[in-house]
Amino acid sequence: MPEPRETAVYTHGHHESVLRSHTWRTAANSAAYLLGSLEPHMTVLDVGCGPGTITADLAALVPGGRVTGVDRAAGILERAAATAAGRGLANVSFEVADVQALHYPDDTFDVVHAHQVLQHVSDPVRALREMGRVTRPGGLVAVRDADYAAMTWYPASAGLDDWLDLYHRVARANGGEPDAGRRLKAWAMEAGFTDITASSGTWTYATPEEREWWSGLWADRTLESSYADRATEGRHATPERLRAVSAAWREWGACPEGWFSVLNGEILCRKSA
Repeated sequence: MPEPRETAVYTHGHHESVLRSHTWRTAANSAAYLLGSLEPHMTVLDVGCGPGTITADLAALVPGGRVTGVDRAAGILERAAATAAGRGLANVSFEVADVQALHYPDDTFDVVHAHQVLQHVSDPVRALREMGRVTRPGGLVAVRDADYAAMTWYPASAGLDDWLDLYHRVARANGGEPDAGRRLKAWAMEAGFTDITASSGTWTYATPEEREWWSGLWADRTLESSYADRATEGRHATPERLRAVSAAWREWGACPEGWFSVLNGEILCRKSA
């Protein structure tokens, strides 16, 4: 078993405004690039499973197999277990684990999946090596991460420009890399993978309901979450600046022509047989 390694601070935490986003995620809207490779009998490790909505979807897609969801935050696993139980899934379990030091033997899983994880770890290449280590020969490592610098919106907003600059500084001070999406293929190559399929996918928020939801969760997160605490404690922003950024989110959300797109990088890495 590998020795644990330092992991970057998880910038967002698990405030309600964060979970509002995480519980929206499904296998269909967040792991479509992987779904065509799944087979009913497969064993799957879902790294950084959070509240378990994607994990539960994966379990439903491998009814003859088994899915293990892991997260470093023990508290969120109770919610994940409740999500799976509410769907009547018997082929899924949840455990505490660190992607940079997984406690599973070599060659354990057919698929190891991580969604929005590598941007938050201090050594993403080590994390990918660990994910590959516990994947069976011929199996897949599947990773998807956003790329903050590639996010774009309309209309122009100086307040959202300030939000993006601030988020980059807070996330990097915490040891992460917010522009992970564009780096996934390079990280996988450095980790030793040679059979890599790279792609991308987007989330787009443009309807009134989508704008209200997306702008509202970021407006709240900017003021009330662990991200807000780290922004002020790290002296990246004053409370007044955070209030201005939060107000900019709400202003954008109320704009009828508002449009926001999130670019996500994706990789499927086939482990050599």
